Amino acid sequence: MKKLFLLGCIAMVSLISFAQNNEGTNDDAARIAMTPYVDASLNFNNEVCKQLNNKMNQILTKQGLAGMYNQRFIITCNADILSEDIVVTTKEMYQYELGVNFIVGDGIEGVKYAMASQNVKGLGETKAAAYLAAIKKIKPADPAFQQLINDAKKKIIEYYNSKCDFIITEAQTLAKQQDYDAAIYKLMSVPDVCKECYNKCMAAAEPIYQAKIDQEGAVLLAEAKNVWNAGQDGYAADRAGAILAQINPQAKSFAEASKLGTEIAKRVKELDKREWDFMVKQHNDEVDIKKANIKAMRDVGVAYGNHQQPTTYNVRGWF
Repeated sequence: MKKLFLLGCIAMVSLISFAQNNEGTNDDAARIAMTPYVDASLNFNNEVCKQLNNKMNQILTKQGLAGMYNQRFIITCNADILSEDIVVTTKEMYQYELGVNFIVGDGIEGVKYAMASQNVKGLGETKAAAYLAAIKKIKPADPAFQQLINDAKKKIIEYYNSKCDFIITEAQTLAKQQDYDAAIYKLMSVPDVCKECYNKCMAAAEPIYQAKIDQEGAVLLAEAKNVWNAGQDGYAADRAGAILAQINPQAKSFAEASKLGTEIAKRVKELDKREWDFMVKQHNDEVDIKKANIKAMRDVGVAYGNHQQPTTYNVRGWF
């Protein structure tokens, strides 16, 4: 029996997990991120790659998933050729029976968590067409895949619970290197199904996010000052205002930015006899601020993850 490792590409989805002993909400914070991945060790064509990724996305979607990227946890697949036949009807046709295995695990440490298989047959005028026809017959709604996901959830939650302190330490190290986005991404990747670890990571993320917006605010304020000081006219005022408007209201530099905005407005009125408004959105109360910061941190984490290069995964011994 031949075993073929399937060539493919990476897609981004996330796996919704359950809250403690019950099914979780549809909020993104409750989701365990997972990346569909097909090993590129052999030369399958793009259409097979596309179909396999589609099937893995469908398997996850059937479990109520959304779209977040994770560098560690993957769902991958391979196929065993169970039989290869030539069928003669009005013309010669090829027929494959495949045993397709779907596996979930930690792609960084190379730890396999769970596996589910499905046998499919395909008929085609060429071997490639028969193989592709078989792949297309994979049924993502198979109960075996639901069990696969449920088994994997438990292992992933165990990982976060056991590695929580290490995750926080790694994030704090990244923050000290001023790699704030990477630090926030690491902390925000912990789903709230891991309640204790999630709360710890959220608490650790807040000062890192504050350091990020403080640094960005200081840079923007300096840029706005340079623009204004170089021109001190209506054009410079508008350019400086656009820069100042990017400063987060919670940044340390916001008060000085507001002061500069007031000074610019006064000067513009003297020069052009017109009102110049420096408008920055401010949150009304502490609850609004907290909600806005949580959303902003999630956005930072998602954006960072989405712009990462594909990870080289360790799937040795999985098939």
